[in-house]
Amino acid sequence: MKNQKIYSLRSFSLVVCILFSSLLFAQIDRSIQPKPGPSPTITLEKPQTFKLKNGITVLVVENHKLPRLSISMRIDNGPIYEGDKSGVSGLLAAMLGNGTTSISKADFNDEIDFLGASLGFGAQSGFASSLSKYQDRIVELMADAAINPLLTLDEFEKEKERAIEGLKGDENSVDAAASRVGSALSYGKNSAYGEFVSEESLNNITFEDVIDFYNSYFKPNNTYIVVVGDVNFKDIKKLIKKRFGNWEASNTLKKTIPTAKANVSNTEINFVDMPNAVQSNISLTSNVEFSMSDDDYHAVLIANKILGGGFNSYLNMNLREEHGYTYGARSSIGASRYRVSRFTASTAVRNMVTDSAVIEIVKEINKIRDTFVDEEKLKNAKAKYVGDFVLALERPSTIAGYALDVIYNNLPDNFYENYLEKINAVTVEDVKRVANTYFSVDNARIIVVGKGSDIVANLEKTGIPIKYFDKYANPTEKPEFSKPIPEGVTATSIMASYIEAIGGVSAVESVKTLMFNAEVSIEGMPFKPTAVLKSMAPNKTSMEMSIAGMGTVMKQKFDGTTGYAEQGGMKQPMSEDDIKEQASQKGLFPEAHYTADDIQLISLSDLEGTDVYKIKVKGSSESFRYYDATSGLLLREEGTEEAQGQSITSITEHSDYRVVNGVMIPFGRKITAGPQIIGFTATEVIINSEVSETDFK
Repeated sequence: MKNQKIYSLRSFSLVVCILFSSLLFAQIDRSIQPKPGPSPTITLEKPQTFKLKNGITVLVVENHKLPRLSISMRIDNGPIYEGDKSGVSGLLAAMLGNGTTSISKADFNDEIDFLGASLGFGAQSGFASSLSKYQDRIVELMADAAINPLLTLDEFEKEKERAIEGLKGDENSVDAAASRVGSALSYGKNSAYGEFVSEESLNNITFEDVIDFYNSYFKPNNTYIVVVGDVNFKDIKKLIKKRFGNWEASNTLKKTIPTAKANVSNTEINFVDMPNAVQSNISLTSNVEFSMSDDDYHAVLIANKILGGGFNSYLNMNLREEHGYTYGARSSIGASRYRVSRFTASTAVRNMVTDSAVIEIVKEINKIRDTFVDEEKLKNAKAKYVGDFVLALERPSTIAGYALDVIYNNLPDNFYENYLEKINAVTVEDVKRVANTYFSVDNARIIVVGKGSDIVANLEKTGIPIKYFDKYANPTEKPEFSKPIPEGVTATSIMASYIEAIGGVSAVESVKTLMFNAEVSIEGMPFKPTAVLKSMAPNKTSMEMSIAGMGTVMKQKFDGTTGYAEQGGMKQPMSEDDIKEQASQKGLFPEAHYTADDIQLISLSDLEGTDVYKIKVKGSSESFRYYDATSGLLLREEGTEEAQGQSITSITEHSDYRVVNGVMIPFGRKITAGPQIIGFTATEVIINSEVSETDFK
């Protein structure tokens, strides 16, 4: 069966604002470009501050436009290396804010809801907001939760189990692997910036470890509390002192200062094989010594904006607009007060253009290093920063945020007053200079996470040395992407083995209709839809998805002649090409109808520990099917299609085969298309019953 497309309605809206200026009394010579005016003068209101005896510094910004206040707390311990107990801070964060030693979890959360407030904690932070008339109580609750948290063994065990399950959910995530490997290789796994949480490290953590972490690091010594909103300084000062003043400081607090790891001597590709990857994640990265206090800070901001900091950047215009490799390509550079940061240029592209994307990323970085940027592009980059800066000043929280930046990063008191002047002073020469200083292509790691069998051969042609790692940043040998195919095995014989594996020719031919009742999981969505999928030989299909309390939310139908998708009460007819493809289906089990001309045996390779035969299905779109070399069962389908000028690869994984009326049917199906993952778990499969022609209308 060729890939069945999932149709979704797309709504388009266009809002056009046109501003006309009238020329009333004078004419302007438009051949003369007006001279830029001086940078606007920025006068920043300074927060009112005070300090408690236990070390807490408090910043208050009064703003009486709305009857609300927000309180943020940040504990400045710096990066903490957790070692073989990595994840202990995350468990503490999950347990904080769920009651106090005097208020149960249920009563605590009920009161927060009753107040219409919000309150939460990180391992070294906290946040609360409420109506200003409840300020006394919300400050009291936040302080009580921070100083006297309800930390129980029962909650610890629940949060630890959730954390382990979360890791299992990310096991096959390409993005998670790319992030983990990128940090570990750049900074080293034995560092605060490079370590990562694993199931092993979580299992090493005891309840006592969480308590010890709290007692060691959740302390007022280096704590900042920021209050913004409808408050009176004298009143909030008195309240903060009353509720937080008895928080005991630590005498043993130690700060760990991270150190930089040397970059590789020559640029290399660090490849991680993820056979399930629908596209490649590419990240060119190098370590840099860079902070907000550097003289180059503003020039680097502008240079990065031009290279990959927005839609019109070098990287995005090349990889997305010119070549259509990706939906987006970006670059970034961190500014750390410890001067331990990374420059990164990254994107995600379809497998077959991975090598080309690597070459183009390097090309664009070299362009900003080797040539002067166009004056107009420089002007636009500056304008974007100026606009964002001025807009941010309208938010009261900005004032407190900037004040903290000055303290945290040891900046001059007038840093933000001079911000626009520094931005507007950046020249084309500055951009080229800082690009050569901070945007390295000579000693960078190019971390590529993707499907090795599809992309490594072409990556080797780039001439850039390749080193191989697993998805936990451990060095490995080059994977074996293809194994010798046993004599006599052909694409046709693999189809025959599949038919035999699921029940034999007679059993398969007897299936005229199929019905699946299934539970649906959509990654990132809080609701749990259900679906009814029906099919009738040779090519009729129906899918209806429902959500409890909402009824049917989506339909897809094909009656053998025409079809449509319906969502939100709106129908979208199938295109002529889609109708033609759907009508070409010859039965419910395509393997029974493939001829030798329809299919091609590509390889015998490893798929997550299982030997599989890869079969190419010839047709208008690229399609592959993977069959277990031992059981003969279909494990995976892959298809690539064009949509809105972009190539989208989808993967359907089949699992949990069960016998229904003498035929093996997969009860589990997971569809991955770009960033979206949809799982179908059949609760019931019915053959040759409860399906009629009207189901497809």
